[in-house]
Amino acid sequence: MGRKERAKERRENRLQEIAQLRKIPYTGQQRWWCSETIAVVTGANRGIGFEIARQLAVLGLTVVLTSRDLDKLNEATKPLLEQGLSVVTHQLDILSQDSVQLFTDWICQVYGGLDILVNNAGVNFNLGSDNSIEFAETVINTNYYATKRMTKAMIPLMKCSTYGSRIVNVSSRLGRLNGRRNRLGDTTLREQLADDGTLSEELIDDMIRRFLEEVKHGCCTSDKWPQMFTDYSLSKLAVNAYTRLMVKTHSTRSDGHQIHINCYCPGWVKTAMTGWMGNISAEEGADTGVWLAVLHPSQPVTGKFFAERREISF
Repeated sequence: MGRKERAKERRENRLQEIAQLRKIPYTGQQRWWCSETIAVVTGANRGIGFEIARQLAVLGLTVVLTSRDLDKLNEATKPLLEQGLSVVTHQLDILSQDSVQLFTDWICQVYGGLDILVNNAGVNFNLGSDNSIEFAETVINTNYYATKRMTKAMIPLMKCSTYGSRIVNVSSRLGRLNGRRNRLGDTTLREQLADDGTLSEELIDDMIRRFLEEVKHGCCTSDKWPQMFTDYSLSKLAVNAYTRLMVKTHSTRSDGHQIHINCYCPGWVKTAMTGWMGNISAEEGADTGVWLAVLHPSQPVTGKFFAERREISF
């Protein structure tokens, strides 16, 4: 059996293990949340975002599903409402500061804040072996800058709780710093991003700025940036780095104000983003994100990267 076959077998075995774990209901001691626990999921009108929202609602949380297209969102949410789940919809375009501000005002007024934020909204314009950077600016703006905008807007609204609030960033293994086949060619930059002492928002933003400048002037070199889905991979690398930075920034919060911030890779999921060519369902892809969102505070985890309910390296 070759390396790829062994990796596939390990992944399938792990997915079977998780499928069994999901059949085990959460006990009363594990259920720190209640119907008044507010979870916000961006990009929730379809795919992984919708499935994360659905699973959280099934667990008994109140879930606010957001999307740019409110009509499509309302249509997608009808089956959840018919099941009696506690779900609410709200229009939100994370690319727009005005839209984010309107949502911020609304959730503060209606719920007094939130307990869980799942940053799921994202885009990718490449399929299969394609690696176009034609839409690089849109990809970077949506996946990184808009995620950062949403995070900064929601952190002040995170409710005080002995259990801690949570932020889950949907990311990708393609954004790993030291991936064997898909990493930054600049060794110094990789080291700076990997070191919590040198990691900064300015460093991340400068990397993104330089990439977009090269794209704009048509001089983007493949040996400097990730080789697969270059713009998407770099956007997720930035999200991963920003996740770690936020943990460092908010590490001194007092008890009751703590925020557990993590990111995870859902895998290659059968959704519109992958052209339905993935190898797992949206239900399976959402699992680790939901697991992180409701993980019991006796198992405090923050500043980590996960896939299939296991920690992986950045």
